Parts: sequence; C-alpha cells; structure tokens
Amino acid sequence: MASIRLEASKQVYATSSLVIGYALCSSLLAVINKFAITKFNYPGLLTALQYLTSALGVWVLGKLGFLHHDRFTVEMAKKFLPAALVFYLAIFTNTNLLRHANVDTFIVFRSLTPLLVAIADTTFRKQPCPSKMTFLSLIIILGGAAGYVATDNGFSLTAYSWAFAYLVTITTEMVYIKHMVTNLGLNTWGFVFYNNLLSLMMAPIFWFLTGEYVDVFAAMASSSGGDFFEPNAFFAVSLSCVFGLLISFFGFAARKAISATAFTVTGVVNKFLTVAINVSIWDKHATPLGLLCLLLTIIGGVLYQQSVTGGVGNAPKQVDNTNANDAETDEEKLISGKISGV
Repeated sequence: MASIRLEASKQVYATSSLVIGYALCSSLLAVINKFAITKFNYPGLLTALQYLTSALGVWVLGKLGFLHHDRFTVEMAKKFLPAALVFYLAIFTNTNLLRHANVDTFIVFRSLTPLLVAIADTTFRKQPCPSKMTFLSLIIILGGAAGYVATDNGFSLTAYSWAFAYLVTITTEMVYIKHMVTNLGLNTWGFVFYNNLLSLMMAPIFWFLTGEYVDVFAAMASSSGGDFFEPNAFFAVSLSCVFGLLISFFGFAARKAISATAFTVTGVVNKFLTVAINVSIWDKHATPLGLLCLLLTIIGGVLYQQSVTGGVGNAPKQVDNTNANDAETDEEKLISGKISGV
C-alpha cells in the first residue's frame, strides 16, 4: 500500500511539474514573441529560427548524451507530416496575429479554444461529453471573449482575420497532435525533433508565398544590415528561440499527460501572468472594460480546472475508457495521470 501511494505521489509530482513548466513557458512566450516581432518584423524568418534552434538543440543534446530522441526516418516523417503542417499553420497564424494585434486580443482568441477543443474531442475522438459544470465554465470563457470583442475600440479587420485563422488552426492542432502523440509511439524529444525539423523544412515555402523574402533580402543588402544586427532585436529573437525549445518539450510532455481540452485550458489559466506583464510593459492594451472581459475568460478557465478535478460542486468524474496500449488520459489525469514515453 505504501509503495502504491509513493508511486501515485510521484505521478502527481511529475504531471504537475510538466503542467507548471508548460504554463510558465506559455505565459512568457506570448509577451516574448510580441517583443520579438516588434523588434524583428519578419514573422516567417523568426519562426524558422525558432524551429532551427529547437531541432538543432535536440540533435546536439542527443549527441552529447543528455537526452534520447527517436532517430529520423522517412517513413515516420511521412506519418508525422500532416501534424507538422497543422502545427506550422498554427504558429504562422499566431505570429501574424501578434504582428497585427495586441497581446490581449491574442489571449482572448486563445481562450476560446477550450470550448472548441472539447466539442472536437467529443465529436471526432469519441471522448466523454463534458459535465454540466465543465460546460458552464467553457461558456463563461466564451462570454468573456464575446464581451472583449464588443468593447475592442482598436478593432482591425486584418487583425481579426488573422485571429479567426489562428482560432481554426490552433483548435485543429490541439486535437490532431493529441491524436498523433497517443498513436505514433515516439518519445517526447522525438516529437519535438520531428515537429520542429519538418516545420523548418516547410518554412521556405511560406517564406516565398508571403513575399517576405523580398524584405529580408533588401534588409540584408542595406549598408546597416537592417534589423539583423540591432542588439535589442538579436536579444529578442534569441530569447524567443530558447523559449521555443522549452515550450516544445513541455508542450508535448503535457499533451501525453493530460487530455487535449485540459491541456488547452492550462494555456488559458496561465494567461493571468501574461496579462500582468502585458499591462506593465506595453502601452497598447485593452480598455479597462476589455481587461475585465479578458479576466472573465481566465476565470472560466479556473472554474474548468476545478470542475474536472472535483473541486466545484459534485461534477461527475470523466471515465478513462482506454486500454493499456493507449496513452490517452482524461481530464482527471491533469493531477494524477501516468506519463508515458517521457
């Protein structure tokens, strides 16, 4: 009995550590990426540098024996390619959203994803329907987001077009990559390596499709070197690349530990820190009423966390109906789930 309790406590600690690590990286990365895109206005090149850092970092650390990742094979790359494409589109739309809108707008649309992911999980992945309290918390998130949009006096068609594109791609990415994580059998660093390497290979295609290469070549040809050798830009890009590697690991590890919906809502709750930092350092943020609506979406995320772990009312627990060969976990395993493949 004592050994069982010790094992359970280790599982709780491991799962909690991964979720906290992902939350911290996600909270800081939104602000860091906004800072980077402000100082280095080349979103395609910025994301390519992040992919390069992550893929190269995993490869080097693997060669040095600090970690183990699955070796690259063409067969596995073909299987993983659709997930990498969805991931790339999510990051691409995310970066362009931050380019045209403030961090608050990004957070609101990011906050809408738990509701859509919950519906997609139930519809396409045959997961149990959310409890009444869980669904209510997701509706609160939706209400807060709607209130923010209604009070946004800085409404821009370009910004909101990227926002809706981001909402569609991030919802697809959350559900589809969760499916890949639980079925391909790669370890965590293997997923990080494949995801970033394949995304790096796709980067030049979008680089040319968007015409960004013209601006980059023009900046490189200028006598001053454009933004490339400006100290603040170099620091911002370097910081975003380091956090890109960190969130790759914590993101895939957390996906293995918790459900797609719980993983998504974790990204909503940690935005408390993002909002505080954003209000402190940027002059372009939401109005007081907009911030109130923004906080309402985050409160909805907190209520969701409580409802799926039994902390609110008598919300029924989700049932894990997977077999021993399936790494899928339900919402309750946010706290007590076993992490496989890490």
